[in-house]
Amino acid sequence: MPTLDDILEQIGEFDRFQKQTFFVLCLLSAAFTPVYVGVVFFGFIPEHHCFSPGVVELSQQCGWSPEEQLNRAVPEWGSYGPSFSSRCQRYEGDWNTTGVSCTDPLGSLVGNQSTVPLGPCQDGWVYDSPGTSLVTEFNLVCEDSWKLDLFQSCVNAGFFIGSMSIGYVADRFGRKLCLLVTVLINAVSGVLMAFAPTYTWTVIFRLIQGLVSKAGWLTGYVLIAEFVGSNYRRAVGITYQLAFTVGLLVLTALAYALPHWRWLQLAVTLPSFFFLLYYWCLPESPRWLIAQKQNDKAMDVIKRIARGNKKKLPLSFQNLSFENEDGEKPAPSFLDLVRTPQIRKHTFILMYSWFTSSVVYQGLIMHMGIASGNMYLDFLYSALVEFPAAFILILTLDRIGCRYPWAVANMMTGSACLVTALVPDSLYWLKMTAACLGRMGITMCYEIICLVNPELYPTFLRNLGVLVCSSMCDLGGIITPFLVYRLVELWHELPLVVFAVIALIDGGLVLLLPEMKGKTLPETIEDAENLHR
Repeated sequence: MPTLDDILEQIGEFDRFQKQTFFVLCLLSAAFTPVYVGVVFFGFIPEHHCFSPGVVELSQQCGWSPEEQLNRAVPEWGSYGPSFSSRCQRYEGDWNTTGVSCTDPLGSLVGNQSTVPLGPCQDGWVYDSPGTSLVTEFNLVCEDSWKLDLFQSCVNAGFFIGSMSIGYVADRFGRKLCLLVTVLINAVSGVLMAFAPTYTWTVIFRLIQGLVSKAGWLTGYVLIAEFVGSNYRRAVGITYQLAFTVGLLVLTALAYALPHWRWLQLAVTLPSFFFLLYYWCLPESPRWLIAQKQNDKAMDVIKRIARGNKKKLPLSFQNLSFENEDGEKPAPSFLDLVRTPQIRKHTFILMYSWFTSSVVYQGLIMHMGIASGNMYLDFLYSALVEFPAAFILILTLDRIGCRYPWAVANMMTGSACLVTALVPDSLYWLKMTAACLGRMGITMCYEIICLVNPELYPTFLRNLGVLVCSSMCDLGGIITPFLVYRLVELWHELPLVVFAVIALIDGGLVLLLPEMKGKTLPETIEDAENLHR
C-alpha cells in the first residue's frame, strides 16, 4: 500500500502549497525569539547606586556630572565595577552640613574616610539607563535581585511543563488545534504582561507564556515536517530554525529602538494575533489524520495540497484507503517512549543530547562576553555566528546524513571548549577563534537534534516524543546559570572543561542512533523499532 511520501512524490514534495505553508510557519518561529531570550532586554541591569537626597542637592551646588556624583558620594569602586556596598548601601553623613567640600566631600565630613558609617538604601536607587526595564521599574536589585532570576526561571519552568502537557494535546487532538490554542494564549498573556501592574503579575503572565510558546514553536516544526516529502525535511527544518535566528536580529533592532520594556513587549506580542489566521491558512497534518484513521479528512488535505501545487492526483490514489477506519485509533502514551527497546534507547540518548545542547549553548553565552559592555552588540554577534552553522548543515546533511555531522559537531564543540580553557590569555586570537568554533559547533548540534528527534518517532507519538525529550533542554536552561557562576568561583575556566566533557560524551552517544537519510517517517511502533535495520 502506498505511503503518504509516495503520494507527495506525485503531487509535489515541496511545491507551491508547501512553500506557502512553510513561510507562514517561519513567521511563527521568528516570533518565538522574544519569549526565549527577551529577558536579556526586558531584564537589563544598568549601573545603579543608592539614591541620597543630600548627595543630589550637593551635586547640584557643586556642578557634578552623574559620574562624579557616583564616584564622590558612594563607597569605593571595586576592581570589577561598583562593589556590593556601592550598589546597596550609602554613606550616612550629613551632606547639608556647612563647609562640605566639593572636591573631597567625605574628607570634609570625617577626617578618616573609613569611619563614615554605611546605611541601607532607604530612598531607592539611581539607574544609569536611558530606558526602563523590569529591574528599574520594580527595583530588582540588592536583596531583591533574586526576583530577576525567578522571572527567567519561570519561563524555563513553563517550557518544561508545557512540553509534557501540550505535546500530549497535539498528538491526541491534532497539530492545528494545538497550534491555534497556544498562539492565542501566548498573545493574550503577552499583552497582559505589558500592562501588568506589579512584579507578581508580570511573573504570572510570563509563566503562562512559557507554558505555551515553546510547545507552539515545536508543534509548528512538526507540522511543516509532516507536510513535505522526505527529500526536503532536513532543509526545511534547518531553515525553520534559521527563521528563529532572523528573529534574534529583529529583536535586537526593536530593543535598540524601544528601550522601554513595556513598549518592547507590546511590539513583539501584538503581531502574534495575526497567527490566528492560521485557522484559514493551514490544514491539519495529513500524517496525523491518517494515524487517527480519519482517512476521508486526510484525503481532503491531500487533494488541497495537489490543487495548491497545480498538480493532478493520480486516479489510483483518489479513493485510497490507508487503513481500516474501524480499527482502534492509537493514543499517545508516555510509556510508549520507553516500552520498546529501540525507542527507549532513542529517548534516553535524545534527552541527554537536548540537555547537553542547552547547557553548552547557554553556558558559552554566559561565559564568553563578546564586545562586553554593549548588550546590543553582544546579542548581534551571538546571532550572526548561527548563520554559517545553518549553511554548513544545508550543504552537508542531504549528502552524508545527520549522524556523522552531529558527532563531529559535538567533538568540535568539546575540543574547542578545552582549547579555550587551556590556552593562555596572551594568545587572545586563538582563544577567541576556539570560542567561536565552539559556539558554531553547539549551534549545529542544536539544529541537528531538532531534525532528528521527530524522525525517530511514529506519527501518533511524534509530537509527544519531541516535546518530552526537549524538556531536558529546559531543565538544562534552569541549572546552567548556577553551574557557570558557581564553578567559575573555583576556576574561571572550569565551566568550559565541564562543557567539553558532556559534549564529547554526546558525540559518542549520537553514533548509536539510526541514520534517517532517505528513509520515510515511521508511522507505527514497529516502523520505529525497525529503523536500525
